[in-house]
Amino acid sequence: MDKKILVVDDEKPIADILSFNLKREGYDVIIAYDGQDAVNKALNENPDLILLDVMLPKKDGFQVLKEVRQKLQIPVLMLTAKEEEVDKILGLELGADDYITKPFSMRELVARVKANLRRTELTNQLTGNEIIDLGDLVIDINKYEVRKDDKIIDLTQREYELLKFLATKSEQVFTREQLLEEVWGYEYYGDIRTVDVTVRRLREKVEDDSGDYKYILTKRGVGYYFRRD
Repeated sequence: MDKKILVVDDEKPIADILSFNLKREGYDVIIAYDGQDAVNKALNENPDLILLDVMLPKKDGFQVLKEVRQKLQIPVLMLTAKEEEVDKILGLELGADDYITKPFSMRELVARVKANLRRTELTNQLTGNEIIDLGDLVIDINKYEVRKDDKIIDLTQREYELLKFLATKSEQVFTREQLLEEVWGYEYYGDIRTVDVTVRRLREKVEDDSGDYKYILTKRGVGYYFRRD
């Protein structure tokens, strides 16, 4: 079955161009032109990925993202014409998987869409029974579930994938560029700040002390690694 993508942009020419190029790649495309319609279509149509503009009537992209994240854990790529750092970081903090700044090349956008869908498909195909038991923190790969002190932690798909990747390769240090390639699937597209924000969100959910991390550690000047002991 073809993958379904929800395109959300209040500028019809842009939405039409995105729809045309994505359909040419073989995707089914749904379009929403305002924030409220975007939420309705996301929850009713259950798309495989959302391309979400920030500046929207009725509800902006950030509000749409918050509402969608309460029900769906599908990849969400934010589209923004703004260059301000705060807008990009806010989207990632709210659970977006990445952002693309307008104007962007269609080649870049399609590459990111394919990378996110491919990563989702690989994750969903996991059938092993591996459980990483760290005592208070348990990563159940078969159930796609993370528990802290016997309580399920609500992680976005990207947060889960990053945690699983680091935990299964514990004590190995990875640069931000390597994590972008391994977890996000971007070989040369992407912003390394995406990694930093996702790590920060993960730490807030799995660590006990914001100043003395137990699991996800920083190797100064290099990158991140996972410590089991």
